Amino acid sequence: MSKRKKSEATDAGQDAPGDATATKDGGTAAKPARKAPARKKATRPAKKTTAKKTASRKGKDPVTARDKAVGMPLEGSSHGGAVAPAAPEEATSTPSGAPAPDAVSPGTGETDTPAPRVLQRMPMSVRWNDLDAFNHVNNARYLTYLEEARLRWMMGLPGLGLDDDVAPVVAAAHVNYRRPIEWPGEVDIELFVERMGNTSVSIGHRIVAARDHGVLYCDGHVVLVWIDRTTGRAAPLPDGVREACQA
Repeated sequence: MSKRKKSEATDAGQDAPGDATATKDGGTAAKPARKAPARKKATRPAKKTTAKKTASRKGKDPVTARDKAVGMPLEGSSHGGAVAPAAPEEATSTPSGAPAPDAVSPGTGETDTPAPRVLQRMPMSVRWNDLDAFNHVNNARYLTYLEEARLRWMMGLPGLGLDDDVAPVVAAAHVNYRRPIEWPGEVDIELFVERMGNTSVSIGHRIVAARDHGVLYCDGHVVLVWIDRTTGRAAPLPDGVREACQA
């Protein structure tokens, strides 16, 4: 091959997109261009079927664990807009069917519960020496007021409810302090029968404002037991005491 033809073949090889090859007639032909290797597509891992999709395919509502915990349905679910069950109401009755205590307004000591039949109502003036360091009647003075009222009541009983054989003693005393008593002031002390047994009687008591019996300072009860002076054991109630309590 002459230099000229070789040069033309070289030039032809530069223009051809592929490599030059010799032909039978002495010419050259360009090889077809190589195809770029195909890029492999990145394969993604198959998605895990979530509980939500699985539940949807089965025709169930996708209720999550949180929804089950709070008991609330999802919006648009097949529950028909059902709501979570309401919390049970608090019990309003007292244990063993006992009557609820008198409702007293906080800080006022006022009650709307009517008082039972009064055995004794004794007025009393608050004295200066009844006060404590807080300028209120001392809590021990409440018991003194109540004791005075009980003695006044017993003075109206035949034989004062005692004789050489039997006498009453205080077995228990209970006082609910509703509000402080201030000086100067006038109060009324009321006694009534709460319960009467064979040997004892429970005397209920209240201290109220003299001008407004709706203002309650304290309430409660005292249990009086009649005992045999000789043996110290409980004795039957005197007839005069029983009649006075039943009147």
